[in-house]
Amino acid sequence: MSRILIADAKKQGQGEVSVAGWVRNLRIHKGLVFVDLRDISGSMQIVFVSGQGGYELAEKLTLESVIGVTGALQEKPAKKNDPNPVKDFELAASGAELISLADENLPIPVLTKADNEANAENRFDWRWLDLRQEEHQLIFKTWTKLEEGCREYWLNNNFIQIYTPCLMSTSSETGSEVFEVKYFDRKAYLAQSPQFYKQMAMASGLEKVFMVGTVFRAEPSFTSRHVTEFTGWDLEVSFADYNEIMSIEEDLLISGFNKVKASLPFELEVPSKPFPKITLADAKKRLQAAGVKSEKDYDFSTEEERELGNIMKKETGHDFVFVTDYPVEARPFYHMRHQDKPELTKSFDLLYRGLEITTGSEREHRIEILEKQALAKGMNLEDLKDYLNFFRYGCPGHSGIGMGPGRVIMKMLGLNNVKEACFLPRDVKRLTP
Repeated sequence: MSRILIADAKKQGQGEVSVAGWVRNLRIHKGLVFVDLRDISGSMQIVFVSGQGGYELAEKLTLESVIGVTGALQEKPAKKNDPNPVKDFELAASGAELISLADENLPIPVLTKADNEANAENRFDWRWLDLRQEEHQLIFKTWTKLEEGCREYWLNNNFIQIYTPCLMSTSSETGSEVFEVKYFDRKAYLAQSPQFYKQMAMASGLEKVFMVGTVFRAEPSFTSRHVTEFTGWDLEVSFADYNEIMSIEEDLLISGFNKVKASLPFELEVPSKPFPKITLADAKKRLQAAGVKSEKDYDFSTEEERELGNIMKKETGHDFVFVTDYPVEARPFYHMRHQDKPELTKSFDLLYRGLEITTGSEREHRIEILEKQALAKGMNLEDLKDYLNFFRYGCPGHSGIGMGPGRVIMKMLGLNNVKEACFLPRDVKRLTP
């Protein structure tokens, strides 16, 4: 008999089935062994009876061992004095197979939730055990559904997926915060953004592109929202200004959130259009009025982001807010500037529940202005030669965004650290497992 998922066995509710999974709990009584067996779909109590198939094996099991069991489904007795009993099923075992016996002394307790950073670091050392917890598996089920909803939007709106290299001959933007690697007889850099290649796609006439890929940031940061390697979602759209790209991102996130809400068992507020917008200058004034000190003129501290999210939530009821019109000093050379306010760029950040999740802008596509802005930032045009050539032979105006979906998941699920949303996090100190 072929194995079926525990959730499917419970739906079947009768007959003989074969299931397999991990021994999550084990209780031995005279002549009986009760095993809580768990697979990716859920858990089920298995009852082994002395003299019946599998009983001798059950007596020798350890927690987290992997077994296969065949038996007859039967309705599980309701708990005494339960005012709202839920119909559930258990399996009366008639046979069992040991697939893998776990060592008796587990390095971390799989059923214990860690509430502090020290415990979290220990859990990351044994991540494959940590991920056996149902609430931790939910993180990646959420990732999957969020990306599924976003991908539906991309494909339904004629976006083309591209795959860009992580190895670059020059840094993505400014030369800082990049990892340098030896590449045969010369230096290369791990991409901190696919920005240049997305813009090449615009010059190629692809018009609408998206990508899901790895991003590297050599930031010596020890905050709850930074890692050195993460998955980024990027898109770029020709003939779109920065207001249009914000509208596109709204539709993208609504599609992703709707898919999560329809698929997974937790409460989620799906945002509505339009998202609130506030300029950086106005946001700083509002924060100052609220008594929040500003550490930098052109950026937000963690406290400022959090408080701005609270202010906008109270005023608008919205978890999202676009912060627009960052000054030239705060943005890369390729961000387009306002014609009537050349000191400001047509750029934005998107905050979700008080955390930046996206940076975007309208890009400068006019080669003479692009070169001028690069020189003003102290950049070497020769180093940028390949990039600048994208704009010499006809390139449409375009806008785009780069998003950190791990931060979206972090806030969506109320996680303490973005590392929780990474399958195997990488930070300043961690390169294993």
